[in-house]
Amino acid sequence: MSRFLLDTNVISEPLRPQPNPAVIQRLQQYQGEFAIASVTWHELLFGCYRLSASKRRERIEQYLLHIIQPNISILPYDNVGAEWFALERARLVTIGKTPAYPDGQIAAIAKVNGLILVTNNVSDYADFQELQLENWFC
Repeated sequence: MSRFLLDTNVISEPLRPQPNPAVIQRLQQYQGEFAIASVTWHELLFGCYRLSASKRRERIEQYLLHIIQPNISILPYDNVGAEWFALERARLVTIGKTPAYPDGQIAAIAKVNGLILVTNNVSDYADFQELQLENWFC
């Protein structure tokens, strides 16, 4: 069962030339306890498909299609998440803060599924109410 929802910058960390050791250690430690959002899946695929044919693109495709997709739950942005995000977005806009739409969808997926959102971009999510955040890069 999932305990964490990984943001794009966390799940893509193993692809970096020099991945953050703290992130890699936590990915191993919590293997089987995390999921990603369908929004994150889109971001990963879009980033890959923008690349021209190369060894780098091949390596990323292998990671996404043979490691991520078959082994990690990809949670949808559904009507429950949409309602939560609509309420939060209305609240935030009223106080002069406009969240990035994909970040709001990811936050909603974490919130409605009772998951801790793991990200290196904590400030992108800090204004959402009752959202649990962790940064594994520290």
